[in-house]
Amino acid sequence: MVDARASGSLWRSVRSLPEFWRLLELRTASQFGDGLFQAGLAGGLLFNPERAADPWAVAGAFAVLFLPYSIVGPFAGALLDRWDRRAVLVAANLARLVLVIGVGVQLAVGASDLAVLCGALIVNGFSRFVTSGLSAALPHVVPREHVVTMNSVATATGATATFLGANFMLLPRWLFGTGDAGAATIIFLVALPVAVALVLSVRFPRHVLGPDDTARAVHGSAFYAVATGWVYGARTVLTTPTVAATLSGLASHRMVFGINTLLVLVIVRHTDTEAVVGLGTAVIFVAATGSGSFLANLLAPTAIRRWGRYVTANGALACAAAIQLAGATLQLVVMVACGFLLGLAGQMVKLCADTAMQIDVDDALRGHVFAVQDSLFWVSFIAAIAGAAALMPATGHSPGLALAGTAIYLVGLAVHAIVGRARPVRF
Repeated sequence: MVDARASGSLWRSVRSLPEFWRLLELRTASQFGDGLFQAGLAGGLLFNPERAADPWAVAGAFAVLFLPYSIVGPFAGALLDRWDRRAVLVAANLARLVLVIGVGVQLAVGASDLAVLCGALIVNGFSRFVTSGLSAALPHVVPREHVVTMNSVATATGATATFLGANFMLLPRWLFGTGDAGAATIIFLVALPVAVALVLSVRFPRHVLGPDDTARAVHGSAFYAVATGWVYGARTVLTTPTVAATLSGLASHRMVFGINTLLVLVIVRHTDTEAVVGLGTAVIFVAATGSGSFLANLLAPTAIRRWGRYVTANGALACAAAIQLAGATLQLVVMVACGFLLGLAGQMVKLCADTAMQIDVDDALRGHVFAVQDSLFWVSFIAAIAGAAALMPATGHSPGLALAGTAIYLVGLAVHAIVGRARPVRF
C-alpha cells in the first residue's frame, strides 16, 4: 500500500512538470533508437556469419565507434553551453536521421566493416551529443529539490528504452536473417524512433532548456568556445571535488565493464556455434546488466537521501570489488549474475556523478562537464577492452583479467574516498 502511494505520488510529480515530461518522451524515443542501432550493429558485424570477429576485431569495432567522439566530445560539448540547447537537439537528431539511413545503405550493399563503422561512428557522436544535452538541460525543467529523484526517473526511463530497443532487434533479425540484408533492415528501422525524437525536439519552446548566461559563461567566438572546451570542462571537474571523485569511481566501473564485455563476447563466440545463439547469450548478459542499472535508478534516491552521495558511491564501489571476484570463474551463468549486480553498483555511482554535475556545477559550464564525463565514460571502456584484447587468448578464457577488475575497482574506491572527502555532501 505504501509502495502504491509512493508510486502514485511520483507519477503525479512527474506529470506536474510538463517540460520534464516532454524531456522524458524525447529521451525514450532517442534511447530506444540508440539501443536498436547498437544491437543491430553488433549483430551485423560481430554475430554475422558473413563476417568474422576475434578479440582484436571486437576491440577495434568499439574503438572506431566510440574513441574519436570521446576525444572531440568535450570540444563539441562547449556548444551545449553556448547555443540554445533546444536548437542543438533539433540539429543533432536531424543529422542522426540522415546518417542512420546512410549506414543502412552501406550494410545493404555489403560495404566493408571499416566503412560501416566509420558511418556508425558519426551516428554515435550525434547520439552522445543528444544524451549530454538532455542531461545538462534537466535542471531547467525540474525544481532543485527534485533533481536527484527526477534524474533517477530520467535515467531509468532511458535505460529501459535502450534495453527494449536492443531486444526488439531480435525480432527483425529472426524475420529477415543474420546476414547483411537483415542487418540493413534493422538499421533502417532505427530511422523511425530517431524521426520521433526529432519531432519531439521541435516541440520544446525556444531557450527553455538553457543555457543560462551566468558570470562563469565562456564568452568570445564559437571557435574560441569549442577550442577551449576541453580546458574549461577538465578544469571544472578538477576544481569540483564531488564531480572529480565520482567520475574516478565511474571510470573504474567502465574499465571493468569493458573487460567483462569482451570476455563474454569472445567466450560465447567460441562456445555457441550458432550465430543467433551466441548473440542471444550476449544479449542476456547486457539485459542482466541493464536490469541491475534499472534497479539502481529505483534505489538511488533513497540511498542518497539516507547516506549521502559520498557514502553511497563508496559502498557501491566496495561491493563491486567483491562481486567481481566471482566473475573469475568465467562461467557464463555466474558472469550474467555478476553483470546484474555490477550494473546495480555501477549505476549507483553514475547517478551520484550525474547529481554532482547537475547540482554542484554552474549551468554555464554544465554542458562542458557532461561532455567530459561522456568522454571519460567511453575512453575508460575502450582502453580496458584494448588492454584485455592484447592479453586475452583467442578462446577468451582468462581468469586473470577478471581478477584484475577487482583491483581496478579498489583503485577507484581509494581515489573516490580520498578526493570526495574534501567536500562530503548529504544530497
